[in-house]
Amino acid sequence: MLRPKAEKIDLHGGPDLKDPDLYMRGDHHEIFRQLRASAPVYWNPEADSTGFWAITRYDDIEAISKNPKLFSSAKENGGHRIFNENEIEDNQTDATMISMDPPEHAAYRRMITPGFVPRRIANMEERIRGRVTRLLDALEKQGANGSEVDFIPTVAAALPIEVLAELFGVPESDGPKLFEWSNATVGEDDPELRVSDEYMRQCVMEMAGYAANLWEKRLAAPGEDLITMLVHAKIDGEPLTFPAYIGTFILLVVAGNETTRNSISGGLLALSEHPEERRRLLDDPSLIPSAVQEIVRWVSPVLHMRRTATEDTEIGGQPIKRGDKVVMWYASGNRDEAKWDDPYRFDVARYRNHDAPAQLGFGAGQHFCLGSRLAELQLKVLFEELLTRFPDIHVSGPVRRLRSNFINGIKEMPVRLSR
Repeated sequence: MLRPKAEKIDLHGGPDLKDPDLYMRGDHHEIFRQLRASAPVYWNPEADSTGFWAITRYDDIEAISKNPKLFSSAKENGGHRIFNENEIEDNQTDATMISMDPPEHAAYRRMITPGFVPRRIANMEERIRGRVTRLLDALEKQGANGSEVDFIPTVAAALPIEVLAELFGVPESDGPKLFEWSNATVGEDDPELRVSDEYMRQCVMEMAGYAANLWEKRLAAPGEDLITMLVHAKIDGEPLTFPAYIGTFILLVVAGNETTRNSISGGLLALSEHPEERRRLLDDPSLIPSAVQEIVRWVSPVLHMRRTATEDTEIGGQPIKRGDKVVMWYASGNRDEAKWDDPYRFDVARYRNHDAPAQLGFGAGQHFCLGSRLAELQLKVLFEELLTRFPDIHVSGPVRRLRSNFINGIKEMPVRLSR
């Protein structure tokens, strides 16, 4: 499962949206603004592949997301990333639901939907609040006497991994391994996370072995967790195959923590950079649910998703050929001037009246994030407790970002609890 690293290419003055350094530097928002205005369906050549169409406007992204017949995410057509998943070396897993089209996608999604129904999510709130309280205790201890603390491992990464452990029915002590495997899986362009191809192979082997052990345990003693749902699931009347189980397990490890972790860290960064908005939340905590939606819009924790055209068509008047790669840039759609008033303003009350367009941070259409309610609950509880306890918490130094064109991640973010 060695995903190719993004290679830079000379586009003779045009932007290369595949370049991970764009997103580390933060250059992408201005580039996307220019593309929305002048080339909303933009052809981006690639050094190592066929090139792709970059889709930068909200309405086009939404339309593509809701038409899986015409725009496929299936692995056999290349999958959901810019690179072609069906060309990855040493890939022994089956396609995951994120790289499937209907009706297969719906059948796989139904396997774990019971784990994310509203009642079950609501019942987790008390336990999530208890975890947040304990993590903030640790933050307070580390940040005593004005000491600087790295917010990522202490809170932002710890909370979603602990919640993921509960969903899997595994000890919280397994969290650090799940975290390491997730980082390696999405960090193909970051040398700190993907130190070598051999390291990645080792991570995949460890993850597969861990998942296999859980498979055997849940066969013998079923529970009410996601692993049990997978192990005992049937697709078209047949049990889930082991390669399909492994692929789904890896997807859940990544999806279960990456978006939430980076929304938490990006949200605190936004509140630090916009103290007037933080003040609004302190004065009126009822704005926090709205702020959660604005944080996900602002951060866009997943930068893009890809589809492949299944027949000749057009997008925004631009002809698209059958087999062309179409990459939807959520980070651009979430700043589309045609959808929001002043989209470059961080506004915690934007969603107060529920009349703003839905943010694209959790996707759209059939692939809308199954765990979005759980992610929103974690963000809501975290910021309720964090701002009550540390109203002056702020980012106190430079952040270190993940080198990626896929995940808008922060690896290190120093904070102080008071000014």
